[in-house]
Amino acid sequence: MRFMFVGDSCTIGRAGDHTWRYRMWRHLESALPGRYEIVGPRTTLYDTAADAPLSHDYADPAFPVPARRHLAGWGEGWLHMAPLIGEAVATAEADVLLVSLGLIDLGFYTDSDQTAANVRAFVSAARAANPRVRAVLLPVIPNVRAESDAPFAAECARFNVLLAKAVADLDTAASPLLLASAPESYDLRTDTYDGTHPGPTGEHKLAGAFADAMHQAWGVGSPYGERR
Repeated sequence: MRFMFVGDSCTIGRAGDHTWRYRMWRHLESALPGRYEIVGPRTTLYDTAADAPLSHDYADPAFPVPARRHLAGWGEGWLHMAPLIGEAVATAEADVLLVSLGLIDLGFYTDSDQTAANVRAFVSAARAANPRVRAVLLPVIPNVRAESDAPFAAECARFNVLLAKAVADLDTAASPLLLASAPESYDLRTDTYDGTHPGPTGEHKLAGAFADAMHQAWGVGSPYGERR
């Protein structure tokens, strides 16, 4: 089973982060030993000093290079990934997409309707590359801007409704889609380092959201064990 992580700054991570991708790798090593591969066209972290995705400075240097693969970018959202996903799926022969996108779209690029349209374009392109591809989609999670910007908070909430509708509309037996549950008790003060990007506990909660969704709906792997 070939997994591809797709996301924005919360998924690529910055220099010095573990990332939730690392937490998921640790989980897959336990839950699917020898029966999975992590794929994708990129391997780096975002380097804040260079303002570019150039860093290899993961918090755990033992994180294997092949397991660092992903399709994530700082400042990239559904708008940016929809045109890229087809080639990425085809080249990497991805079976399962673990997708965390939307916050950057709504914050800077598109409204909830436009973002939902890009979700549908993304799914269509992924299926054109692999008609049996599976995907787990995470709603927009809590963030500090939504606490003080009521119109933005409303757009996040509306997009999450539209995302759930898209998953329900587009789910098929041949190419299943799952809507992961937003992490329980996600606390911006303890689970992020700046009100948006996950710290260690937040990384575990994001990985757990994907792992638990796959186990509960598809019987893939096991429930997420390590939470801290």
